[in-house]
Amino acid sequence: MTIAPYAAGTAAADLNTQRLVAMKATLGTLSNQIATGQVSDTYGGLGTGRTQSLSAHAQISALDGYIAAAGTASTRVALATTSVQQVATQSSAAWSSLVDARTGTGTTARSTLQQTAAGQLGGALDALNQSTGGQYILGGRVTDRAPVETAARILDGDPAAGLDGVRTLIAERQAADLGTGTPKTGRLALSASGAAVSLSESASADVRANFGFTVETAVSSNPAGLSVAVTAGASATATLSFASQPKDGDIVRVSVQNADGSQGFVDLTARAAGSGGENTFAIGTDASASARNLTAALAGKTVVGVQSASPPGATAALAGGTAASATVTVGAGLAVGDSVQVTVGLRDGTSKTLSLKAAQDGTAAGTFAIGATPADTAANLRTALATALDATATTDLAASAATRATSDFFAGSSSPGLSPRRVATDASGAATGYVADPGGRTLIWYKGDDTSADPRRTATVPVSGTQTVAIGVQANEPALRAALSGFAVLAATSFPDTDSDGTRFDAYSSRVQALLKPGDGQQTVQGIASELSLASAQIDTQKSQNTATKTVLQKTLDAVESVSTEEAAAKLMTLQTQLQASYQATSMLSKLTLTSYL
Repeated sequence: MTIAPYAAGTAAADLNTQRLVAMKATLGTLSNQIATGQVSDTYGGLGTGRTQSLSAHAQISALDGYIAAAGTASTRVALATTSVQQVATQSSAAWSSLVDARTGTGTTARSTLQQTAAGQLGGALDALNQSTGGQYILGGRVTDRAPVETAARILDGDPAAGLDGVRTLIAERQAADLGTGTPKTGRLALSASGAAVSLSESASADVRANFGFTVETAVSSNPAGLSVAVTAGASATATLSFASQPKDGDIVRVSVQNADGSQGFVDLTARAAGSGGENTFAIGTDASASARNLTAALAGKTVVGVQSASPPGATAALAGGTAASATVTVGAGLAVGDSVQVTVGLRDGTSKTLSLKAAQDGTAAGTFAIGATPADTAANLRTALATALDATATTDLAASAATRATSDFFAGSSSPGLSPRRVATDASGAATGYVADPGGRTLIWYKGDDTSADPRRTATVPVSGTQTVAIGVQANEPALRAALSGFAVLAATSFPDTDSDGTRFDAYSSRVQALLKPGDGQQTVQGIASELSLASAQIDTQKSQNTATKTVLQKTLDAVESVSTEEAAAKLMTLQTQLQASYQATSMLSKLTLTSYL
């Protein structure tokens, strides 16, 4: 610190000089304030208000970021909502067309449904390939490529690459379900011996678990004329194994049978012992131990098949169980009008009752002739039952196979082990089960993210310091897959207007309608659109709140940093007057001498 020289005679002059310098500095500050409208060009010049200014600037900067992010997200959500809503609109139109064609109340011709559905499939796929800013928005976290394939490739596959499409899978599954030979019995064995007619499921546990009809019940209106005996079936036991030790992250897709006879998938991921988690199984000390852990993870479920990549090469050997059967024996008390009802189950959880009535000649549909002997009558009953099975197989069972094969196609994924299920055949071409590793045989329709358990969380936008809104969408969500499956079934199937009784059309129509409008408790396309709309509203609400908060902070900041130019100008003029007077007084005093004073 330097101490300026001091003398008693100069005290007044020094004080006057300091005052002039201070006034000159204040004059400069006021001039800057008038020019900039700001109190100071440094935080230090704000004095005690600098802390408040720094805090407000930080909050406004954060709010600007949230507001900008909300603007970008609003565009993305609006486009995603529009895309999903377009699929919902297409689904509704297809559903209405089926109702019109089925009931005859509308103008829709059955022969036009196939072409219309192909267009609806293409329109839905185009909507799911929506992009913004060079990024695709319906592929989850994968944004650099279109998430779905074209309608042509989905229906017909890629022959050059040896990859099959929906049409091939439908034909393959229908052949597996209906069986070979004529009439089609849906893989059931039908025979007559003496006065008895027997209907039984396949002796093969794999066929019995996966293909064709199942025998459920048989009821007679007159046990004295048509006695029935039913043997209930029992599920086979699946023994799971791995060809090699699975690695952490390997996925095994397990086919399980539901209580209603339909099938579903359970996807389990191999994890190192101790890591655990939902839908996982522990990797054991060796492949056998891992297989036991997989079996334990499936406790309580009826396993009918398994698939994975190779390695680890998961397999399921089905053995044991009981084939259900029904036997109808013709008795001496048979009379015209007596009937027997045989109910068969389908692999989609539905069932069909075949009703056969004894008649004098048996020429009418659903009747069989009473012969000269019980054995003759049994032969006629067998023929009538074969005809009824064939009619049901080529309508309901074929429709069930088509919808299930298409649903399997759209459930396929590019993740190792999750390719669409494919039918395994023997040397004669008869279906024997499903391929354990179906990879590389079928076109994968979806190329986006398929690893997230919550598609909405694949894309999030921060809208405040404590709030994040989930806005992700995946084109392979269950409701979207179901809608695409419905379009694809119709696009791959022709319905001539000459189908007079409509049985085949009704069989397809009811199942496709169920795909286009899922039942209660299942995800719907409209539900996805609603979730996105709620997210959009949440973003807009928070954006408005952020804008209002920014306005308040800006006003606070203006009060600290800004000045009134009118007030500053008035102060400046006053200061200029004072400074001029001070200069004049100083000048006069500097010329004052003792002689002039006296």
